[in-house]
Parts: sequence; C-alpha cells; structure tokens
Amino acid sequence: MQAGDIRNGNTFEFEGNVYQVVEFQHVKPGKGAAFVRTKLKNVITGGVVEKTFRPTEKLEDAFVERKDMVYSYQDGELYYFMDSETYEQIPIGQDIVGDALKFVKENETCKVCSYKGSVFSVEPPLFVELAITDTEPGFKGDTATGAVKPAIVETGAKIMVPLFIEIGEVVKIDTRSEEYLSRVK
Repeated sequence: MQAGDIRNGNTFEFEGNVYQVVEFQHVKPGKGAAFVRTKLKNVITGGVVEKTFRPTEKLEDAFVERKDMVYSYQDGELYYFMDSETYEQIPIGQDIVGDALKFVKENETCKVCSYKGSVFSVEPPLFVELAITDTEPGFKGDTATGAVKPAIVETGAKIMVPLFIEIGEVVKIDTRSEEYLSRVK
C-alpha cells in the first residue's frame, strides 16, 4: 500500500509496530511536495501518534483479524470468550479487556481483535439493550429542559438517562459514546 492510498481504519506495519489510521489528511502546499498527515493508533499498546508520509512511500499491510466471539463468563481477572464455530473457550486478561465489557452481558457477541494470533483488544457491540436497576424517581413536568439523571444498568455501569426513565425499564445504549439512545418497547 502507498501512503497516498491511506484511509481511516486501514492497518499497516511501520517501524516494527502495527498501526490503525484514526485520521488522515492529504496536504498539497503551494510550494514543495505533497504529503499525507496522519493520526495513528498503535493496535497493540493503544498509544496514538502523529506521522507524516510522502504519498509515494510504501507501507506494509497488516492483517488484523476481527472475529465474532461470545462472551461467556468472568473468572477473577480472566474473561472467557467462546468461538461460535469451534466452541473453543479463549481466556483474555483484564489488562486487554479493560472497560470494553462495561455494557456487555454474558452470552453477547463481541469482536475479538488479534494480530498474528495475539489478541490485543475486545470490541463490544455498537448498541446494547440493558435494564435499569437503580435510578432516582423522575419529576412530572420537568421534561422541557432535557434534564438527565444518573442511572445504573444491569451490568453495573453508570449512564445518564432522561428524567422519565424508571427502574426496570430497558434502554438502548451506544457503547462508543456511552449515551442513552432510547427506550426499548
């Protein structure tokens, strides 16, 4: 792949590391040669760096495998995921999982990302539906301001919800922004 062909989401090897493109910008200054300004995320460490490339510079493609796996259970610091095809159980450590399972219940499908057989991250589903287990009672008539209140969902995560949401209701949540989207009927 040439640097001029970079797009968001591309993964490639550079200086012994594997990077994913977060942002890119093709720049053609009035004087001098064109270049590509990028913001890259190291897929192994999670660190973000900014690099500049000449458009003709060659970059080695890196194949990152994203496999759908079912989150089975947690045992201490290990989270177990099951391969839906082979039914093989794979343990993944807390250091790799991090906050990815904040909104994920057992038996939900996640994407397990690996590079050359080494797992480096877990991606939760984009949207989840969870029940509210604790929140303060709402107040009638105070909805014109779009006010929100804290609530705890069944996985133990805390989110902000509109005042009309009550305990026991099921809500849809965007796991990327950690925001309430809607009620689930």
